Amino acid sequence: MPSEAELERRLRFWGAITVPDGTTLDTKAPQDHVRPRAIPRRTLLLGGSRSGKSAEAELRLAAEPEVTYVATAPPGHDDPEWRIRVKTHQARRPAHWRTLETTNLARLLTSTTGVLLIDSLGTWLTSVIDTHNAWPPAPPEALEAVQAECDTLLQAWRQTAAQVIAITDEVGQGIVPTTPSGRLFRDLLGTLNQHLTPESEESALITAGRILPLPI
Repeated sequence: MPSEAELERRLRFWGAITVPDGTTLDTKAPQDHVRPRAIPRRTLLLGGSRSGKSAEAELRLAAEPEVTYVATAPPGHDDPEWRIRVKTHQARRPAHWRTLETTNLARLLTSTTGVLLIDSLGTWLTSVIDTHNAWPPAPPEALEAVQAECDTLLQAWRQTAAQVIAITDEVGQGIVPTTPSGRLFRDLLGTLNQHLTPESEESALITAGRILPLPI
């Protein structure tokens, strides 16, 4: 651990606490003296490329007995570099986690009561834009269809009974994209992130492996 504070932060996710040296622990204390673990129902983790956001999400759920990892990215059968990325993520996750490849996040959020890790909303949005052929130049109705799916996702996020951590890309801190497609993606995802954050019990920005809570 880099510090005692980081150890304490991680242990809180796993239902444990730190105490000073020499503390006497009474393991037979009445249950009403045990502090319950506060678990946010909806957590949004934002970050740039290689910021550590996926590792942080996985760390937070390391003590959960059952987790469904929701992969929204295509398998990338024709891209060797993408396949390596996918395998790296798979090797890092606990073997008992279930993996579900889907982009139907709204239905999943409203029909599941377990623990979900969604990785990520950026690849989900890319798939939605692809599905509706909404990359520029595209007719206005194509972009309207993408916006409707974002609205449906937001509504499902509000209604979900699952414990869910969603990973999303922070795309507003880099250079201005030079292509219309890049600017469209940045604007759509940035707007979606803005709408999801206030609907989340917890949100944080991950940068260079450091966690910056985003209080509402």
